[in-house]
Order: sequence, then C-alpha cells, then structure tokens
Amino acid sequence: MKHYEYFNTLLPHLTANREGPVASQIVPSAAFGYASAQEAEAIFAGEAPKPVYARMGNPTGGKLEQALAKMEGGAAAVVTSSGMGAIAMVLTAFLQSGDRVLCAGGFFGGTYAMMKDTMPRFGIEAEFCDVDDFEKMEKSLENGAKMLFVESVGNPNLRLPDIRRMAIMCDRYGALFVVDNTLTPLIVQPLKMGADIVVYSTTKIISGHSAALGGAALFRALKDEDEKLINRKFASIHPILKKGKAALMMVLKKRAMRDFGMSANAFASFLTMVGLETLALRTERVNTSVKKLAQLLHDEGVKVRHPSLADHEHHLRYEALFADGCGPVVTIDCGTKERAFAFLNELKVPIQTANIGDNRTLALHMASTIYRDFAEEERRHMGITPGLVRVSVGLETPLVLAEDMIGAWKKSIG
Repeated sequence: MKHYEYFNTLLPHLTANREGPVASQIVPSAAFGYASAQEAEAIFAGEAPKPVYARMGNPTGGKLEQALAKMEGGAAAVVTSSGMGAIAMVLTAFLQSGDRVLCAGGFFGGTYAMMKDTMPRFGIEAEFCDVDDFEKMEKSLENGAKMLFVESVGNPNLRLPDIRRMAIMCDRYGALFVVDNTLTPLIVQPLKMGADIVVYSTTKIISGHSAALGGAALFRALKDEDEKLINRKFASIHPILKKGKAALMMVLKKRAMRDFGMSANAFASFLTMVGLETLALRTERVNTSVKKLAQLLHDEGVKVRHPSLADHEHHLRYEALFADGCGPVVTIDCGTKERAFAFLNELKVPIQTANIGDNRTLALHMASTIYRDFAEEERRHMGITPGLVRVSVGLETPLVLAEDMIGAWKKSIG
C-alpha cells in the first residue's frame, strides 16, 4: 500500500507530545472546573473548546479523537465506550421513531441483533438485503430509508460491498451512508469513497492488544452546497447544524452521548493510542500474512474462505478495490459442529476467544457462540454454517499458522 509509509510516520506523532511528557497523559477526572460563569456558559454553548463533563468527553479521549479524524481524513470524531456504543450513538442521534435503516450484507452478531431486535422496540425499522442486491437497495432508498448501513467487509461472511456505488445511491436519495470499517482501517477509507459516517470498534485492530474496550464514529464536514442533511427528513437536527462544518460532533454528543452515556474511558483511550502508533506496521504485516495463509490452507485441501482466493464470489472486486487486503479474518468450514470443535481443540497457536484484530491469532466456532441465539434462516443470511470457524490472523509467522491449522484439519476432518 503506497500510504503505509505515510501512516508509519503520521500515526506515532499524532498521539505524542513534543514538549513535556512524550506519551499522552491520562486525565481521569469526571468533572472539570470553569474559570467563570461566562466561561461555563461558553463551554455549554459549544463556543469554548474545553471539557463540559466526562460523560461528554475528556481530554484523553479528545486526543484520540483528533488522531482518528486525521487518520481517516474526517472533520472530527467522537470516541465511545465500545464499538456497539458507537453504532448505538449514530443510530440514536440521527434516527427516530418511524424511520427506516437499510442494512446491506451479513453483519457481526451484535450489530444484527441491535438492528433486528433492539431498534424496533423504539420504533426504528430495519430492512435487510444482500450486499449485491442493488435493486432492493435502490427501491428502499427511493421509498424513504433514512440510512444505509454496511460493513466494509462482512464479519464473518467475508462478502465485499461496492462502497462507491452505495455512496452514489445514498446521495441520490438523500440518505445517510454509514460504514463499519472495523476490519479495514487504513486499507479502506470510506469517507474518501463517499460515506458520511464511519464507525469502529477500536477494541479490535486499532488497539491490537485486547486491553482496551472502545469505539469511535468519524464523519465528514458539512458541505457548502448540496448538503443532504438540510433535507426536511433531517429537520430534527437542523438547529445543531448551525454550529459549523464539524456540527455532526454536536449532533452525536447532544442527541445521543449526553443522554445515553456511551462515553469513552480515559484509560481505555490512552491504551487505544498506544496501539494506534503501530497500526500501519501491523496492518501491512497481517494482511500479507492472511493472503499467504489462505493460499497455503487452500492448497492443502482445507475448506478455507477468503476473497483473495479465486473461488470467492467477490474475488474480482477484491483485486479491484481491496488490493492491500481486507483485514485479518479468514473462515474455515469444518462441516459440522463436532468437527469444528475437534479442529479448534487440536490447534496449538490460536487462542479461542470472541475478539478479532488482536496481535495474536484468534479462533472461534460461530454457530455455538456469537450466533447461537439466532434462527437458522438468520444464520444462513449472515453466512453462518454449522461448522464455520472464524480465524483472526495475528502477527505470527504464516508458515507456523498454516502448519498448525493443516495438522488440526487432518486430525479432525480425516
């Protein structure tokens, strides 16, 4: 990736101080003093760039927000307590009872449950379609869907969306386009491809070390012309849009974070910045390893699935739009739950856990864990077969991982 060297220089300096303590400081205070009544008024009005109260953000989180916005090329960012917190913040800030959100492709189980079960309890309807069902997408957007939500890479079905085409459709019909970019930071830059908002579980690849729970929402600047948010369907946020080009920060904080409290923890934000410093190095390493590992497994007859392999339905899209990879995830279909369990229990290197994007390789059987509460039809929609094992590739040598997995496959599958 031509930008890896750029990010290798940029990211370590975004989180550092050039004078005094080099590392970012942790500010654990829940409350902040105001110099005067006038300053308090200015802070609450959003006219003075100082903290209001830790529920609305703290200086450590603010440093992380600046770094992420710079990394993504966005106007600003808001960090949250978790990736699900970031998604919940975006949904509750921009949608209200009677609105519809269109969900394209298979989703991480927590996201799917929120869209299908939780949001309808508050009057927000979710529609679902395949990532390539552009006819249904267009019809839904034409009929007034207020938001299109997609993952940059389906987790764990590994289907790849055409983000640019979706962005054009959303602009045509005045819908917000939100991309969960958790699997592909640096590799995919949705804001530059036409997205309005990007969400992350920073717990995953951005941190890389499984030590910090967190999330983030990043967003574009308001446009001087043809700004779709001035459409009457978004009338409820129009008073806040007067705050300037980065007004979406106030939309997120005043219409969601202030009232629901999905606030980032200062110590978690600090640990996330520690991981962010090496993100480019780790991303390049992991995505190179994933491609090698997938091919090695495929050549040995393992039922591995990854878009870099020629038999994947989105292989051509992968080559055209994901030339630098599509994140750490590969899947292995063992056929049955029993064989999947045997395979996992034979592995020596991967750690069995529900996380992804760690510096260590992780693995998990999907149907008996994250997707255990979903109906069979829902699992099929999300690409969850009875024997599916998700593997998140870490920093280990691909040859060692391949040897371990091939040996476990042969012992368990026969």
